[in-house]
Amino acid sequence: MASVRLEEALRSFNSDVLPAADRQAHARALEDDVEARVQAANRRDAQAWARVRGRGDWEAFVTPRIEALRRSLGDFPPAPKDPAVRVTGAVEGEGYRVENLIYESRRDLPVPANLYLPSPLRERMPGILIVHSHHNPKAQGELQDMGMTWARQGCAVLVMDQLGHGERRQHDPGPRPYHRYGGTRQDYRFRYINGIQLHLIGDSLMGWMARDVMRGVDVLLGRPGIDRDRILLIGAVAGGGSPAGVAAALDPRITCVAPFDFGGVSVGKGSWESTRNLHLSGRDGFLPWVVVASVAPRYLISAHEFARDRDRDPAWERLRAVFGFYGAEARLAYTQGHGPGASVPYPEASHCNQVGPVQRKAIYPLLEGWFGIPVPEREYQARHPDREVTCLTPEATAGRPIRPQHELYAEIGASRSAAMRDSLAEMTPEAQRRRLRQAWATLLGDIEPRTPRVERQEGGAIGDIRVEKLVLEMDPHIPVPAALWLPPSRDGMHAVLALSQDGKGRFLSERAGEVADLLTAGIAVCLPDLRGTGETRPEETRAPSWNGAGNRATVVASTELMLGQTLLGSRLRDVRSALGYLRARRDLTISSFSLWGDSFAPSNPDGFPDPLLSDEPPPAHSEPLGGILALLGALYEEDVRAVAARGTLGGYQLALRDRFCYLPYDVVVPGALRAGDLCDVAAALAPRPLRLERLVDGRNCLLSQGDADHLFEPARHAYREAPHRFCLHQPGKDGVAAWLVAALKGGV
Repeated sequence: MASVRLEEALRSFNSDVLPAADRQAHARALEDDVEARVQAANRRDAQAWARVRGRGDWEAFVTPRIEALRRSLGDFPPAPKDPAVRVTGAVEGEGYRVENLIYESRRDLPVPANLYLPSPLRERMPGILIVHSHHNPKAQGELQDMGMTWARQGCAVLVMDQLGHGERRQHDPGPRPYHRYGGTRQDYRFRYINGIQLHLIGDSLMGWMARDVMRGVDVLLGRPGIDRDRILLIGAVAGGGSPAGVAAALDPRITCVAPFDFGGVSVGKGSWESTRNLHLSGRDGFLPWVVVASVAPRYLISAHEFARDRDRDPAWERLRAVFGFYGAEARLAYTQGHGPGASVPYPEASHCNQVGPVQRKAIYPLLEGWFGIPVPEREYQARHPDREVTCLTPEATAGRPIRPQHELYAEIGASRSAAMRDSLAEMTPEAQRRRLRQAWATLLGDIEPRTPRVERQEGGAIGDIRVEKLVLEMDPHIPVPAALWLPPSRDGMHAVLALSQDGKGRFLSERAGEVADLLTAGIAVCLPDLRGTGETRPEETRAPSWNGAGNRATVVASTELMLGQTLLGSRLRDVRSALGYLRARRDLTISSFSLWGDSFAPSNPDGFPDPLLSDEPPPAHSEPLGGILALLGALYEEDVRAVAARGTLGGYQLALRDRFCYLPYDVVVPGALRAGDLCDVAAALAPRPLRLERLVDGRNCLLSQGDADHLFEPARHAYREAPHRFCLHQPGKDGVAAWLVAALKGGV
């Protein structure tokens, strides 16, 4: 047992390494790094585009990029030969009819949609699909205006609810749910959770939205009288343009697309809303302008809510060149509203909710010239109350309960992780480890350790314990400050690398007694602040922010996903680099390492009510980083003799158990469940000592012992010949430090 004096000295020790004057700059280091890499991706794109001289060059340029886009979105189940469509109601109007439909986008995923038709029907009708904005779902007034007006002009117009919006909402809408300013906007904010959950199973919110649109094309083409050569797609402002642009790039049946405010020449900056930042787009080159330009020589309207300087728009210059390669310049148009942008109020700027009168006025003559759709003499407006255009009525859903979306995600995720688990079962333990390393490396990005540039500082001593303060520069301008405590005897000693989202200062204040126990037992302890943690942490709060792109950690993590990296992978690289540095120290002889990952985040009580997603303080979010890194670090580093993880996530599958999850964005790994799950990583560590305690689920509630046992059955099986080396869930009386001492010195 360590002395009280040592424990108190550790708790009061100032572990700061970086100068206070530089703290703000270091807190921006990750943001500056991803911004520089975004600019590098933009330069690569510009250089590749500069080599395109004609149609052949363009097709060699664009084809692999659109294939990469398709892969990045996740799996697309085969389209049904005969899409199941049910009409659940109808409304008759003056010269039009509205049919309320339900169609299946995939098994057990009904899509409610309104189909506006001419009355009477015409022999050859253009088909128009409209993807609504994140402001309002399909019943919003501007959408009804367009549906009725174009139906009266002889078109069939399909407007669906996007995933998680309108009738597909499976959450409390809150008061004033659709008010653009001051409303709760729960449908929009739930894109955050849907995006995380779909990423984890290896799909994407963008992919599921695009598939809904493509199945909507099936619905239109399944109607008699629809002209297959006139299928038009309009993506509304504020979130409708991106899925419309992606769907048009993937589906050649779409004749014309108008993706509002989508198609810029920059990779852009990440945000909490995953449809704004296409996964892998910066790495694989399918920037928004490439996605939009890929529709050539079909028809394209580069459409904008507000005023733009067309002649200075670099995307427009590239679009003109691409359409020129096909001699199709007449199939390309540019439309814009007025006013400089969203910061200027209406009427000085042409704000709209979907596609407003100003924006429609610019589109009408194009559709007349290209497709013979007459410009309306007046725009028809006879808006119906929501109840008249509701599709999922009690009668329609009687005996056909709508499955919660998270259950579909969970089913898919479980199937994919089980497929990996089944393949591992046929392998030797060494082959299993190789397979898991390969799978996780593919998902995490660059995790190969670096040789850091090191600055060593004297940290003084606590009795006979020597303290070093270190700055490990893992990548240019990315500092990892660390504190290293060395016991008196340094020959053949053991060392513990302790990891936490909160960094070394919090670790010391919370775990000083256990750190003291390790040092008293002659075990060295290293506490690094991995990039973006501890001293380099960019902000005090890590709760989701709905203002702008989100909190700074989320912006960095989501931008990394566009660049083909994960923030978790970069932090794993830091862990491996720190281990490599300690191994290489000639003045130290470390015989073995242990990884200790911990969390100091409070958990939520069982059964707590989920509040609205708002700017009020949310429920406690988990901070599973330390434990996840401890498991993954041991998977890749064979000389890690023992692993302890406390307060970490019990598995990524747990984030799919509920429609809510309280998981920080910077531990999200797209496709994690294609690599099995954390229980499979744990199993691969056998027979090395492994201790897991106080595991939490996706809502950051403590797992019961029964749930933990069931979840980690693969690990329990792997440790069947050394069950004493696997300690699951219940905190032991001896504590982590005593367990680590025993594990490192052969007592476990």
